[in-house]
Amino acid sequence: MNTLDNFNQPADLAQHWVDAWNQHDLDTIMRHYSEDIDFRSPIIQKMGVNTAGNINNKEELKAYFKSALEKYPELHFELYHILTGVNSMVLFYKSVNDSLSAEYMELDVHGKICKVSAHYKGL
Repeated sequence: MNTLDNFNQPADLAQHWVDAWNQHDLDTIMRHYSEDIDFRSPIIQKMGVNTAGNINNKEELKAYFKSALEKYPELHFELYHILTGVNSMVLFYKSVNDSLSAEYMELDVHGKICKVSAHYKGL
């Protein structure tokens, strides 16, 4: 199995990320993210975490993910497409409550996710 240090393709990272979410493995989920994170999602607003919909601290991100896993115990992602760019990718997948999701992710020099902008249809 790949570790975060030896992903050869964005598809490897994307599948590992989806698998961690589907296993509800918070520690593995968090290993994908940089300490220096800029995470934006309307679900942050929907869950009442803050009105800005933005998290810039890895510990706050972990707490948010923990709350999301508790709120959505049946959460299961289905990865449809991976679009790649320069040090970035967009994951298109089925998300919470079967909504369609697209997440733009930028990767730092270590291959960790450092910026996310999440988009949803049908929330």
